[in-house]
Amino acid sequence: MKRRIIIPLLVVFACLGLTANSSFQTTTPQDDDCPVSPDVIVLAEKAALGKVTFNHGSHNSKNYNIDGTAPITCVECHHVEQPASEVVKLPPLKTAYPADRTVTLTAETFREPDTPKVTTCRSCHIPKNAEPTILTEIPQIEESGKTIVLTNQNAFHTNCAGCHAQVVKARPNVKPPTAMKCTTCHKRG
Repeated sequence: MKRRIIIPLLVVFACLGLTANSSFQTTTPQDDDCPVSPDVIVLAEKAALGKVTFNHGSHNSKNYNIDGTAPITCVECHHVEQPASEVVKLPPLKTAYPADRTVTLTAETFREPDTPKVTTCRSCHIPKNAEPTILTEIPQIEESGKTIVLTNQNAFHTNCAGCHAQVVKARPNVKPPTAMKCTTCHKRG
């Protein structure tokens, strides 16, 4: 009797611990034996303006790239998920993880057993005054003569809003959320 109660409780507490440490939530559970790309990712859960529900499935399956002709490639967001020789082609992104990586993350290689697991954004891009788990310090970039520390918030805003701004420039008829319309992405509740 005790075993039938204790084992499910241990499983529940283990799952709660994993969820509490996660940098994002997905609507699709990840399984080590058969990885599944999440359809929806919830970001910025503790943001003052509210959480951001990011439709990962649409971004990697619909024609959402800058010119609207193809899906966004994995490495446009998951920039460390490619060999160092490829990362250097996309300044200011300069990190490959693991450093000896030989496989570029794609929808196809994602399911391959030899492809390293996807690194969470918060492994490097963390809130100020926290310690990254992979790097020795939070990444920084130089922009317009200023050093920008790519905390979790700055990294998402730079990457997401920057891409959306490029889409608007290339295709004025498209209306993605932009940097100045915070509550288009951030929702309370």
